[in-house]
Amino acid sequence: MCSIIGYTGSEEAAGLLVGGLRRMEYRGYDSAGVATVFGNQILLKKSTGRVDEVNKSVHLDILPGNVGVGHTRWATHGGVTEANAHPHLSHSGRVVIVHNGIIDNYHELRESLIETGSVFKSETDSEVIAELLEKNYNQLGDVRDAVTQTVSELKGSYAFVAVFEDGTLAAVRFHQPLIIGICDDGYFVASDILGFAEHTDKAIFLDDRDVVIIDRNGMFLGNFDREDTTHEIVKISNRVEDAGKGEYAHYTLKEIFEQPVTVQRVGGGTEREMTEALELIRHAKRVYITGSGTSFNAALVAKHLFSKHAGISIQPIIASEARFSPDRFGRGSVLIAISQSGESADVLEAVTWARERGSHIISIVNVMTSSLVRMSSISLALNCGPEIGVAATKSLTSQLAMLYEMADRLCGGCIGMDLNETSRMLSNTLANHLEVKEVAKRISDVTDIYVLGRGIHYPMAAEAALKLKELPYIHAEALPGGELKHGPMALLDSDYQIIVINPYDSTYYDTLLGAGEAKARGAKIIGISDRDSEVYDEWIQIPSVRHDLFPFVEIVPLQLLSYYLALEKKADPDYPRNLAKSVTVK
Repeated sequence: MCSIIGYTGSEEAAGLLVGGLRRMEYRGYDSAGVATVFGNQILLKKSTGRVDEVNKSVHLDILPGNVGVGHTRWATHGGVTEANAHPHLSHSGRVVIVHNGIIDNYHELRESLIETGSVFKSETDSEVIAELLEKNYNQLGDVRDAVTQTVSELKGSYAFVAVFEDGTLAAVRFHQPLIIGICDDGYFVASDILGFAEHTDKAIFLDDRDVVIIDRNGMFLGNFDREDTTHEIVKISNRVEDAGKGEYAHYTLKEIFEQPVTVQRVGGGTEREMTEALELIRHAKRVYITGSGTSFNAALVAKHLFSKHAGISIQPIIASEARFSPDRFGRGSVLIAISQSGESADVLEAVTWARERGSHIISIVNVMTSSLVRMSSISLALNCGPEIGVAATKSLTSQLAMLYEMADRLCGGCIGMDLNETSRMLSNTLANHLEVKEVAKRISDVTDIYVLGRGIHYPMAAEAALKLKELPYIHAEALPGGELKHGPMALLDSDYQIIVINPYDSTYYDTLLGAGEAKARGAKIIGISDRDSEVYDEWIQIPSVRHDLFPFVEIVPLQLLSYYLALEKKADPDYPRNLAKSVTVK
């Protein structure tokens, strides 16, 4: 979602800030801006659009000064306008801020501040932070005191970085990620290590209620209670080399093709944690699993695997629904939380809810420096490297590989999970990419798609429908294979495409029968299968594999189909409209 970057040091800030914003573009946004301090004056430029578009238009990177902040905004309060874009300058121009998160009590604060002379130029909740800081700074005369007073008045979930007219930089974390990057000649503050990883490998990961003040005397670390704090300086290894597109036209295509490699990294360095996690699961009174979007579809696969192979009942819960189920969780239960970023607000809220009721938390996560890892009893690493494309691809197959590995160990090796074999399967599937591209061309005018799957294939149908929405903006709906005739068939005509996930296993003939019924009503059928059939109008061939491993090979051509359809429809597959990579607000 929104990205924060701040810098103070010996170099010109603006170019570094723009570079950091480019690195964090994958998080999703609709506007961008930069502010710097030069000659005790705050200079500000911002506009709507992508970072390079805004930079070309208003020249963000030529602002002078060695201290500054930058931001990319994903709209929550107020529309996509220049006025609502960050940074936000206080009405007297003494303080400028960038902010991620939500200020719950901003209406009350705004009204109170207007009564005392504040003037607001935007519709955002963020602007109240700038006005509060200025008011408190004017009254107290000290940056630390002003920040401490300000956070005592704020309610919500937020991280912000403020720069004062004298060049002092202040940063605060409260339920939103914020990281300090330490250079030889200065400091970065960012919501993501990619914002500064090309400049330093030394970082401090802030905790909730942390306050940072950086001025000409150095860096001060404290908390909301005005207590001094200390933090370990961590050496980061973020695989920054993975964050470029290389020879690929888009990050999304690169990340789809990386999957044979990324599945082999799953769990690396967390063998002890895996053993402990499996012991918790074996002895749990109840096991729940949660995630959002793609991660929830992976959770649905886990339900099948754990029940069938390990005899363990596992209940999937959509993360945003977790707190509306007060009868769930409790002492002796385990919640498995799946997240690529480890910062998704709904997942963190579900974990908080479960922890408060005594549950153990096992997280499966790609970013091992994330908030989710800190909140977990045990964390298992996906190790798939930065995923820049907003729509999840390689993180899904890594999540599946982790869940298969867990189920296999719980049942004493009954699945025979082999990451090298899985890698070969994915490579064989990707070899068919040109055929998928031709199918996309032939169906490029499609507007409505049903995706059918039975048993363990239904979660992949759900994932395919999600990708078709995200990338080419096609209305797509996933259905269990037998449910088409229980209502949705009323919609079928020659404009509909039906994708059937139909590998040759115990679901094959039932799924084929349902496809035939849809074809008889005029719908066109796309078969994802290792066997051709006269029922299919289009056949996308997948390799024949052991039955339980089909989800790996059936989702890859559907990722490719969504990608190529996006190109046909002139949509940007890396940055889908209205979406953010890490949804850090509810």
